[in-house]
Amino acid sequence: MKLTRKTKRKLLNVVTYFFLIIASIYSLFPILWAFLTAIKPADEVRSANPSLLTSNPTFENFRSVLFETQFPRYFLNSVIVSFGSVLLSIFIGVLAAYALSRLSKAPGVKALGVGMLLAQMVPVVLLMIPLYRIMMNMGLLDSYLGLIISYTVFAVPIITWMLKGFFDTIPVEIEESAMLDGCSKFYLVIRIMLPLSVPAIVSAGIYALVHAWSEFVLTFTFVSDDSMRTLSTGVFNFMGLWIVDWGRLMAAAILIIIPIAIVFTFIQKYLVSGLTAGSTKG
Repeated sequence: MKLTRKTKRKLLNVVTYFFLIIASIYSLFPILWAFLTAIKPADEVRSANPSLLTSNPTFENFRSVLFETQFPRYFLNSVIVSFGSVLLSIFIGVLAAYALSRLSKAPGVKALGVGMLLAQMVPVVLLMIPLYRIMMNMGLLDSYLGLIISYTVFAVPIITWMLKGFFDTIPVEIEESAMLDGCSKFYLVIRIMLPLSVPAIVSAGIYALVHAWSEFVLTFTFVSDDSMRTLSTGVFNFMGLWIVDWGRLMAAAILIIIPIAIVFTFIQKYLVSGLTAGSTKG
């Protein structure tokens, strides 16, 4: 029997949604397991025969993490460092992307852009010793500024390339009209380019936020003072030499995920449009 085009489309949609559901379950199951572990009593968490569900759910692990540990301090540190890194990365990335887009035919600009992209491919571990010496000589160890700068260094190259693709799609005639009206280059970027590129900037900002929020290696290297630790390194306090406090560790993991999930919920429409921005030109 020959299938009609409409039937084929419906069949393709069914298959597509089936695999999307499977992928969603695969992705969300670890989070579900972490939450169910967090609400289990201590004896069930340490049971030799673990089970997915619990008959005695409790939020004691969440209460203990929030009120009996340094978690609130780690959370505050992560907020300060993450948003500071996002603002600085976006500021530098916008200016760099605009320059690469509008000066693409100038000598050495393409080589500079390729160099930034290649720098993004260098493993962070290879740069730890020189970065540590730089931070130590500048007195930036155990400081917010040191973490913000180090996060920004690794976020700017990819943000620049994300925004450059969007700036390439904006007609030059818009800028020429603004400059004829007396607008300077700096105010051109601030008053015209920024409002037009909000979706792309939001997408780049999300990348920088997730990178800073989950960064571990840089914080672990540059911070030794417990009061300056971020969430990614602070959760190590739940891992002892001989035993791991899985209940509180999973509760902390869920609490770390919640802010990013909330951010994604509120700005997902900008994120989708920003990810597709710059994919076509003209």
